[in-house]
Amino acid sequence: MTNNDILKKLRVALMLRDDQIVEILELVDFRITKSELGAFFRAEDHPNYMECGDQVLRNFLNGLVIHLRGTKENPKNPTDVLAKHKAEIPNKETSKDRPEFKAAPKDSERARGDQKPSKSGTAAKKPFKKKPATPKIQVVEKVVYKNGKNKK
Repeated sequence: MTNNDILKKLRVALMLRDDQIVEILELVDFRITKSELGAFFRAEDHPNYMECGDQVLRNFLNGLVIHLRGTKENPKNPTDVLAKHKAEIPNKETSKDRPEFKAAPKDSERARGDQKPSKSGTAAKKPFKKKPATPKIQVVEKVVYKNGKNKK
């Protein structure tokens, strides 16, 4: 497991955004940009992928301790900090300000494409009939390919 994998798993487990990770690293006076941080989270075959060094991971872990526990002078409860992170993530149930878009055809008969319009609104489905099995006919005969060389 690489340092990149550890950083990715911590980000997901603690529900951290990139800007929060940058703030955590600044707690230990380690400055990094969002774009440099994004390079750590890319796939290994991506051209902009960058390997996370030991120094970056060490500083992130030290900053994470300060972020979650606080300092000796100003201690924090880690569960409160994690609950705050969880509250910042918008839920799908709570974001009902914007209705979901559902494309509905204006004319249901016209939306069926090239099918014929049904005579009754909801026609009953016909049962599926099996066609009698027909024997396979070999369409292509065996062909001998000649690539231009005469064999003697």
